[in-house]
Formats: sequence, structure tokens, C-alpha cells
Amino acid sequence: MADRLAQSAGTAWTSLAPVRRALQRAAQLALDIALPTLCVACREPVAGDGVCAACWAQLSFIAPPYCDRLGIPFVYDPGPGMLSMQAIADPPAYARARAAVRYDDIAKTLVHGLKFHDRTDLAPTMGQWMAHAGKPLLDEADVLVPVPLHWRRGFSRRYNQSGALARAIGKQTGLPVAVEALRRIRPTAHQIGLSRSERAANVQGAFKVAADRKHVIQGRRVVLIDDVLTSGATVDACARALLRAKAASVDVLVFARVVDTLKSPI
Repeated sequence: MADRLAQSAGTAWTSLAPVRRALQRAAQLALDIALPTLCVACREPVAGDGVCAACWAQLSFIAPPYCDRLGIPFVYDPGPGMLSMQAIADPPAYARARAAVRYDDIAKTLVHGLKFHDRTDLAPTMGQWMAHAGKPLLDEADVLVPVPLHWRRGFSRRYNQSGALARAIGKQTGLPVAVEALRRIRPTAHQIGLSRSERAANVQGAFKVAADRKHVIQGRRVVLIDDVLTSGATVDACARALLRAKAASVDVLVFARVVDTLKSPI
């Protein structure tokens, strides 16, 4: 008797599935009407997810041709595998760097929103663009490692923007995220306003792979995740720490990178 009742209840629940789905769609429609989707940059209403047409037009996505090592865009296609003068003159510790967009006004708005204004809702969209830009790196990767904050700065901000981006990319790609593997073992000054050499000195020796996390790094192909690449000093210092922990390789994937248009990339 109990089995028949359970079977009847299960059948009734299954038969109600279309009704439940219709109610869910109606609830979502009502929510969309009450709270329309907003552009992630300017917060104006927009159809669908992402950015409005005006902000999209102002984003400068980075696409080939670019330096195979640094990901700096070329003004014309010099052929496959070509390196920029910067990569030749001062090769970084990491193997390759890729960025989704140039660091312009809209990109800066997005980065500052995520970094300083608790806009963690930006991370999925920014992470999606990063995953597209860094697909060749991610296809070969074993683990994602976000650039860490020192615990004092992390306490004041409440979260690490690089960690938020890494988790968004990990969710899209299925790659594991080793949040606690790399640690900032001493506080550093803000890099803003420092020269290239001052930036390098500021972060020298600031990062270390935790002893109890070395097994996560050793022999693994690592993609280091950060929000912005300026001089490259921070990600270079992180890459050196990961390589000292016996990472098989280190690539870098950022949301935006500074491109010096006053200097010829080749």
C-alpha cells in the first residue's frame, strides 16, 4: 500500500514538471521586468547579459597579431612566432601572457568596480572574456593560480579580485583553482606611480608557494590570473616563485593590459 502511494506521489510530481517550469519562467520574466539587466560598465539597462552597445564600442579587445611572448598587439602582422622588442630585450620568467582588452577608460571602470567597489557581479563577464582570450593557454593548463593579496589588504577589501576572476574562469573551463597555493609573504606598496625598476624592487621576494601547497604546483602547468598587467613586475615575481616550487611552466592571463602606443611593438 505504501509503495503504491509513493509511486502515485512520484507520478503526480513528474506530471507537474511542465507546470513548475512554466512557473519558473514566469517568475524569471517578472524579475527581469522588475529588475532589468544592466550594462556591467555604465549600469544602463541592456538587452541580455554583458555591456551596452555604447560601452562595447569603446572596449578594445586584443586579438592577433601580437607578440607571442608578451601578448602585446602588433600594428601589422609580422608572421607567426614573432616577438616584440620588449620580449627580446627583457624576457620575463613566465612563458606567455595574454589579455582580453587594452586598459582604456571602460576597462578601467570595470577593473576598479571589481577591485574597489565590491562589484563581484562583474567577475563572470570579465572571466568569460579572459577565457576566450586565453583559450590556448587554458587548454594546456593544469591549474589556475590567482595573484594573491597580502592578508592585511585582503582584510580591508574583503576579497581578492584576482581570486574572483580565477574562480569565474575555473567555473567556465573546469580547471581547478589553487587559491591558497601562492602567498604574498610581505606587504608591498601600491605600484601606481612607480617606475618600472621601482615596481620590480617593490615586489622582489614578496611571493612564495606555501610549503603545504607545493604538491599542487610541482610538475603542473600553471596559468597565473590577475586583473591588470602594467609593467609585468608583479606577475614576473609570482612566476619566479611558482617556478622555484617546480611548476612545469607558468603562463599569465589578465583581464586588461597597458599598451604603450608611443612605442613601436616591433
